[in-house]
Amino acid sequence: MTGIPDAATRTELEAAAFRRLMDHLLDERPDVQNIDLMNLAGFCRNCLSRWYQEAANARGLEMSKEDAREIVYRMPYDDWRAAHQTEADAAKQDRFAQAFRENVEKGG
Repeated sequence: MTGIPDAATRTELEAAAFRRLMDHLLDERPDVQNIDLMNLAGFCRNCLSRWYQEAANARGLEMSKEDAREIVYRMPYDDWRAAHQTEADAAKQDRFAQAFRENVEKGG
């Protein structure tokens, strides 16, 4: 098969790519902080969990923010933070505030 896949195959490929991204962020690069992702790319693991929740809710599935985060992080969010999150300096926090305004508050 070459070219653009049919809709079902496309969905399967997108799901596989999402799972690979999550494997990379959670298993291979847990050292990369969410604040660094947001500052550089305009999204982070929390954004992924929010998008997951929004997709579920749009399909009539009730899903809380905490439930979505547990799916994305593969554990409760507080456990992830305790195991992997480090303190961010003031400069990173300032850049994060700007990135958050530009990418999340504007509906990104």
